[in-house]
Amino acid sequence: QFSLNMFEPHVGRVFQNRFSTQYRCYSVSMLAGPNDRSDVEKGGKIIMPPSALDQLSRLNITYPMLFKLTNKNSDRMTHCGVLEFVADEGICYLPHWMMQNLLLEEGGLVQVESVNLMVATYSKFQPQSPDFLDITNPKAVLENALRNFACLTTGDVIAINYNEKIYELRVMETKPDKAVSIIECDMNVDFDAPLGYKEPERHMQHPEEPDEEEPDPSDYEMDMGFRAFTGSGNRLDGKKKGIEPSPAPIDPSDIKRGIPNYDFKIGRITFIRNSRQQPRKIESDDSASNFIAFSGEGQSLRKKGRKP
Repeated sequence: QFSLNMFEPHVGRVFQNRFSTQYRCYSVSMLAGPNDRSDVEKGGKIIMPPSALDQLSRLNITYPMLFKLTNKNSDRMTHCGVLEFVADEGICYLPHWMMQNLLLEEGGLVQVESVNLMVATYSKFQPQSPDFLDITNPKAVLENALRNFACLTTGDVIAINYNEKIYELRVMETKPDKAVSIIECDMNVDFDAPLGYKEPERHMQHPEEPDEEEPDPSDYEMDMGFRAFTGSGNRLDGKKKGIEPSPAPIDPSDIKRGIPNYDFKIGRITFIRNSRQQPRKIESDDSASNFIAFSGEGQSLRKKGRKP
């Protein structure tokens, strides 16, 4: 009897430390009250009745409070945290994505048990739509969304809300266990290719196919138009140079390409003729040759013949 009395309190304490009960589950949209509780849909936490808080406070439950949800009819399970204890007695409210994972309908029975989970170190997600790639920084968006979650379970399809659009991601892998706690943890995140994603086809050029031939610069006609620094200069003494320099031939590398024809009209074909610009003739100016520097008369502010 002494040995039985000694072990009975220990056995009873282990049984009492475990919270386990059944609730009728409903989606958050069924929650009565004037306040909008759309924040519950953006995370992985549920709302339980006040009696659950009373039972948990009597037990030596470790914090944070984490729970295992099980649908015994479909043998589906997941894990979650608790947000508030304001539900009606015998009822708990779940996010819609969590009810889909458990294959639960409105008013279905769910088993709620308290559990202790290991802290997460790694997780891998697979977006369920290629639209997730349109997000500029998906890791930052996911990190911000996971702040409303308490734990992750391998195989679940979680839903995050970003820019008024819902993105679904499947939890492909979690370490060090299949169900982990993500509260105040340093977790590495990785992504799989989104479901239905196809990589763009790359057209590789075959070596036997010749490259597009570059046109021979010698085929271009010489452009005798404007060229910088090819004109003649003027002297201060008015003298002219004896020989007008002829325009030098243009190197093929100097040929201008891609100048559009701004006068183009639809239905009109323009044929460009080969023409060379004639050298300009220098008009002789006798008055310029008679120019003498500093030969003008100055003007005085004072009139001549007037005494100061």
